[in-house]
Amino acid sequence: MLTELKKLAMMNATRKVVKISSKEFAEKIDQSLQTAARKLKELEENGYIERIIDSDGQYVVITEKGKELLYREYLELKKIFEGEEKICITGRVMSGVGEGKYYVSLDGYKRQFEEKLGFAPYPGTLNLKIPKEQMYFRRVLDEEDGILIEGFKTEDRTFGDVKAFRCRIDGIEGAVIIPKRTHYSKDVLEIIAPEKLREKLGLRDGDNVEIEVIL
Repeated sequence: MLTELKKLAMMNATRKVVKISSKEFAEKIDQSLQTAARKLKELEENGYIERIIDSDGQYVVITEKGKELLYREYLELKKIFEGEEKICITGRVMSGVGEGKYYVSLDGYKRQFEEKLGFAPYPGTLNLKIPKEQMYFRRVLDEEDGILIEGFKTEDRTFGDVKAFRCRIDGIEGAVIIPKRTHYSKDVLEIIAPEKLREKLGLRDGDNVEIEVIL
């Protein structure tokens, strides 16, 4: 369905409602009228487009779900042709629940941070609250593989996997970490770095921070 979705996007259907007949769409995808009608129905049933058919014609617009599918394809192609892919996410500094210091200091995680990220993290995390308008790019991180920090077991308990992405904050190298199990909601990002970012950057709760995340 991606090919057909791209054709609609080329008609600007990500930005406006497009009037298109099945016959016209069949010509654009070089398929039969029946196949074109079936493809449009499949796109609609899968939630990639919204479609209205009335006496005046057929109207189509690509949904947010459809845009996300196109965007994932875009990221994959960009990696092939441009190498390092980056996104920027802005959030507000917030106080955490105090668990970051404990988890980051555990040998099972700390050793892997050093091996896979190239630095020993300061024992603690910088927590950012992500506003609604930035959540699209936060969801991109869920789609990406990232760098796997493997979970481990001790005599007392089991610690889960953590997904990490290298990042930069005002020129300082760090990493976004997304634990498999966390007390935080999806709109909170935890960041580790070799130094205490609050002190280094003079940050207080409520300050806006932009992070450049390397996918």
